[in-house]
Amino acid sequence: MANKNPKKANLLDHHSIKHILDESVSEIVTSRGYVEDVRMSNVRLFMGTIIIVIALVAQFYKKKFPENRDFLIGCIVLYIVFNGILQLIIHTKEKNAILFTYPPEGSFTSTGLMVSSKLPRFSDLYTLTIASADPKSISAGKPVQFTKSVTQWFTKDGILVEGLFWKDVLALVDEYAGEPKKNK
Repeated sequence: MANKNPKKANLLDHHSIKHILDESVSEIVTSRGYVEDVRMSNVRLFMGTIIIVIALVAQFYKKKFPENRDFLIGCIVLYIVFNGILQLIIHTKEKNAILFTYPPEGSFTSTGLMVSSKLPRFSDLYTLTIASADPKSISAGKPVQFTKSVTQWFTKDGILVEGLFWKDVLALVDEYAGEPKKNK
């Protein structure tokens, strides 16, 4: 559970704190038998590659400006359209997701998890949500979440107390999976 190298965050930087917590959540969920589903990341990378190729073709086209005006307009339109599609995918599918998974092997459910988190600026309240990767599926579970202060998981030096954090995240995963809570 605990690593030999403790995870340390800059307590004055909420991005650093959220990054450490999100990385740990990914480790915890995958340690429970959930395999990461990288299809959405691959789609985003593919779309980004297309956008870059469009920009490079527009930049290094053989003809100079007055002669390639119509071609440049076409490239600009394609660039805007593909960027719009990419933003739509990010806004509608990903939301605040930090991890998508496949269902665990041997599971009766046909859908994986979508794990998302929030840590608003100037706040110490970290919200972790576990929901179905396909909420319209008949086997989708009810989303579960917790909101807790990050101050209970970090020492004054910024070192993550992994045991406490693992316990909270595992309890949330178990709650989503419908497993009974263990007595302390």
